[in-house]
Amino acid sequence: MDRQTVGRARPARLRVEARTLGVSEIVKPVGELDHHTADLLRTPLHDALGEGRSRLVVDCSGLDFCDSTGLNVLLGARLKAEAAGGGVHLSGMRPAVARVFEITGADAVFTVHDSLDAALAD
Repeated sequence: MDRQTVGRARPARLRVEARTLGVSEIVKPVGELDHHTADLLRTPLHDALGEGRSRLVVDCSGLDFCDSTGLNVLLGARLKAEAAGGGVHLSGMRPAVARVFEITGADAVFTVHDSLDAALAD
């Protein structure tokens, strides 16, 4: 899925790529994850869970920014994935995004990996 805009968001402000690899759904948001773009990430996460894939790997290496709305999308997906017997793995967080997770304490509730390869190997 590659949706480019939501509401008044500038074109290409956030792009989300999703693919299935084995038992994992890999979702890669690229750009800015905020109030205006959160549905671009929420949709593929929801779709994967609806199709029975409860191991979600979010490759954050292309994420430049994440606000509280984006964090809430990930927290909501985590709850649903865990209820289905899976979980959400985050990989490759840049320092600015990692700081949001650290400040809010969300880094303690997610499985965080340095790289996509490490997340897939876990």
